[in-house]
Amino acid sequence: MSKKVVCFGEMLWDCFPDYEIAGGAPMNVALNLQQLGLKIQMISRLGEDEKGIALRDFVSSYGLPTTLIQTDPVHPTGKVVVDNRDRENIRYTIVSPVAWDFIDLTEENKKAVDDAAAFIFGSLSVRNNKSWDTLHQLLHTKTLKIFDINLRAPFYDFEKIEIVLGFTDILKINEEELMIVADHFGISVEEEYSAFPINLNPNSKGGESFGISPVSQKLCEFLTQHFPIQMVCITLGSQGALLYQKGVFFQHAGYQVQVEDTVGSGDAFLSGFVKTYLEGSSPEEILDFACKLGAFVATKKGGTPKYRIEEIDKIS
Repeated sequence: MSKKVVCFGEMLWDCFPDYEIAGGAPMNVALNLQQLGLKIQMISRLGEDEKGIALRDFVSSYGLPTTLIQTDPVHPTGKVVVDNRDRENIRYTIVSPVAWDFIDLTEENKKAVDDAAAFIFGSLSVRNNKSWDTLHQLLHTKTLKIFDINLRAPFYDFEKIEIVLGFTDILKINEEELMIVADHFGISVEEEYSAFPINLNPNSKGGESFGISPVSQKLCEFLTQHFPIQMVCITLGSQGALLYQKGVFFQHAGYQVQVEDTVGSGDAFLSGFVKTYLEGSSPEEILDFACKLGAFVATKKGGTPKYRIEEIDKIS
């Protein structure tokens, strides 16, 4: 497969008390897409420090090109400090400012986005005006734009999010984020299901149909009417996912697996979604493969396990 995809945003280390894991949603998506056979470029920024060198080496071990990953002589490589002493209330401190807050706009990354089949980005990487200005300029392209909203309090700003939605073709959002966005737009959850008749595709895979919440119906309708969004994908964790397109919901109930680690499974889902979408697959096929890849990664330790594409088919 020769489709080119560009991912934009944070690269970092998740720092637990006794170990560290490479992370950042855009980077996780890029590494999965690389393993799925697409041509990937990552626009980000690392510090001129040991952690930056290690992270560059880490992504290189997957074969991911690093030509668009900038080096910052002033700011350190990104990290998230994880306090997991209370397993029921794990706390995350996303350190700021760090290198990926200062991604420069260059002719190279503008050309990469213009030449790509898809451009993927989130909201966390634009908490600083420098990276925000860069992303905003890169959004002025005809390339398919996929917004993984990825809200991380307190680092999101709905003024910026509304601007980004104005460029978005496909939106990925989870249940918790959906409620936050619905609240922002003043969408009530008290509507009856019948108030918004939506066709639930009867041929969707993954088990019996389940009800679509009124807030999901109303938000999807609102977003596709007020923004250029063509598709909304709602991830439901272990319960699978929904895909809204042209007034129709498609569903997949997910795959039940023995979970080793859920870190990165949502990023793997998006990677599977992008691969099959760019191949021209049907909504049912897109959801099936995306759910399968997300479930597969959940059976492995870490957010970006190395695998062969043939291994994914073992999930059933």
